Amino acid sequence: RVKRGWVWNQFFVVEEYTGTEPLYVGKGDGSIKYTISGEGAGTIFLIDEITGDIHATERLDREQKTFYTLRAQARDRQTDQLLEPESEFIIKVQDINDSEPRFLEGPYIGSVAELSPIGTSVMQVMASDADDPTYGSSARVVYSVLDGEQHFTVDSKTGVIRTAVADLDRETQDRYEVVIRATDMAGQLGGLSGSTTVTIVVTDVNDNPPRFPQKMYQFSIVETAPVGTAIGRVKAEDSDVGENTDMTYQVKDEEGVEMFKVTTDSNTQEAVITIQKPLDYESKKVHTVVVEALNKFVDPRFVDLGTFRDQTIVRVSVLDVDEPPEFRPPSNLMEVQEDAHIGSVVGVVTALDPDTANHPVRYAIDRSTDTDWIFDIDANTGAIVTGKVLDRETAGWHNITVLAMEAGSAARLSRTLASLRIRILDVNDNPPELATPYEAAVCEDAKPGQLIQTISVVDRDEPQSGHRFYFALAPEASNNHHFSLLDIKDNTAAVHTQRMGFNRQEQDVYLLPILVVDSGPPALSSTGTLTIRICGCDSNGAIQSCNSTAYVVSATLSPGALIALLVCVLILVVLVLLILTLKRHHKSHLTSEDDEDMRDNVIKYNDEGGGEQDTEAYDMSALRSLYDFSEIKGGDGSGGPGEGGLSGNLASELHALPQWVQSPDLDFSVFRDYICKKVEQADEDLSVPPYDSFQTYAFEGSDSPVPSLSSLNTWSSGSEQDFSYLGGWGPRFRQLAALY
Repeated sequence: RVKRGWVWNQFFVVEEYTGTEPLYVGKGDGSIKYTISGEGAGTIFLIDEITGDIHATERLDREQKTFYTLRAQARDRQTDQLLEPESEFIIKVQDINDSEPRFLEGPYIGSVAELSPIGTSVMQVMASDADDPTYGSSARVVYSVLDGEQHFTVDSKTGVIRTAVADLDRETQDRYEVVIRATDMAGQLGGLSGSTTVTIVVTDVNDNPPRFPQKMYQFSIVETAPVGTAIGRVKAEDSDVGENTDMTYQVKDEEGVEMFKVTTDSNTQEAVITIQKPLDYESKKVHTVVVEALNKFVDPRFVDLGTFRDQTIVRVSVLDVDEPPEFRPPSNLMEVQEDAHIGSVVGVVTALDPDTANHPVRYAIDRSTDTDWIFDIDANTGAIVTGKVLDRETAGWHNITVLAMEAGSAARLSRTLASLRIRILDVNDNPPELATPYEAAVCEDAKPGQLIQTISVVDRDEPQSGHRFYFALAPEASNNHHFSLLDIKDNTAAVHTQRMGFNRQEQDVYLLPILVVDSGPPALSSTGTLTIRICGCDSNGAIQSCNSTAYVVSATLSPGALIALLVCVLILVVLVLLILTLKRHHKSHLTSEDDEDMRDNVIKYNDEGGGEQDTEAYDMSALRSLYDFSEIKGGDGSGGPGEGGLSGNLASELHALPQWVQSPDLDFSVFRDYICKKVEQADEDLSVPPYDSFQTYAFEGSDSPVPSLSSLNTWSSGSEQDFSYLGGWGPRFRQLAALY
């Protein structure tokens, strides 16, 4: 403010410079005190309180901070009061060219196709400068090629790299290292610069045709190699890479196309030559094949560079081997009449040695195909003759195998096989016969001319012109006046009645001989017999019976009598079954009552006594008295069969048995025998069901591993018996031992 003699402004300070001269801020009259605050106040910037001059005490860098904001105060020196509100001002750092251009996106890798035209864009590079782009030319960058300018150029403003030549060849050099420089100050003198290296890869195009390293290849193969065998491999070289080296191969000459086949191995790009037709050393020893290689993918831009194909000659030598004989001609069918005599020639087989040596051939028949030795063969001429009498009706075809082998060679490789089919031709050697043993029936009241039977025949022969049969009554039937035979001319004949009515009481069966003749040559015949039975028929002509005996029986026995006879037989059968059932039921009832008594008595044995000292709780003699109970009950004692007899026997038996005493010789055979006898009775009587009480019988026996604890087996008093052995039975019997 001019009236007070001081002023505030916006100031500038040059970066990277520490000035000794103060920057003029304002002029006071000595009574004003100046102070500043804010960014850098008191450290970077100092102010003279009296004059208001501001000094920068450090080097400033615009690239780190472009300006500083401070606040200034003017106070009365005497009263220290603000003369006006606090003011804000800015100190800007003025830029100088102190930062060089930098390539921040490196390293750079680009690519360009070979043979690209001049000016083809490869890639773009870009450098950045940290200086102030709004002040001067410090941040204005230009580009140039420092190394590699003979092949590439760079746009000075945009940094786009382009090709400088049109003959870049990947096969010559596939990679270039180009150095690009960026300079600020628009390239003027004194500007700063930076550089980077750009790697440019030259990519492949299909500009090279395939080439065979050799103009001729030689291979050899044996003449017996099967079709499809690989002879060898050839490969054409291609300087290109990737799919530009993919090739196809083909045979160009006519002879090679017929004999050989060429395929491409997709993995190795080789031509595989294989046999397409069988080779023959005797026919041709050397084959020449022209193989052509061509690129699969051709770039039309480079067609003018020349043909993208190449040819080579493959020479195949055929090696001779000892081949087996070959049958000529290969016909495998022969025919012979079935009436041919033994030794007749059926046909001749011929085999030749295809080798140059042309060894003689010997022949033989594989006997596994002719086990009956029906045919023989001449070992020298190959003539096949009959060895046995032939019969077409038994076997119309014969399949045999003929072996041909070089004379004097036992090796299996020198022999060959030929399957031969021999057809046996038919001759008329079998007479015709009736198709079946015909039997016919005719009613007693048959009328003349009535059809009885149609006759057909069979013939095992098969003439080429077909069968034709003729029928007639045999000469021995010339006096026949009962039946007639009519040849229908279709290989069948019909038999008719020739008289009115028949009487089966006089004759019930007629045998009619029929003569059958075929058409030959020579004509053969046979005689068959038609059996005709005379039968009784009802009014409708339905046959009732053809047996004279049956007819007589049926006439004397009426249907009612037959029914009565059947009813009587049925009643007798029912009575017999009823008697058997009653007897079986009565026997079952008696047996059940006896067993029930025995069962009740035995069950009483389950009563438990009072121990060794208790001799009154149960009388063992009563149990022993049950032994031989059946004998007591059925015996002839004084008591007889009634209850008195039974009581007397029981009483006498009870007094006869001694009372129980302690004896070391105990006899349990009584119980064992009783139980076995009851089981045997139950097994023999099938009408008695198996009572469960029988299944509870048991006898321990003398071989038990643990002695019985029952008082029945004790022969000493309680004071004399030693129970120490109970301790050896283990913890499971500890409680039982304590009780004893």
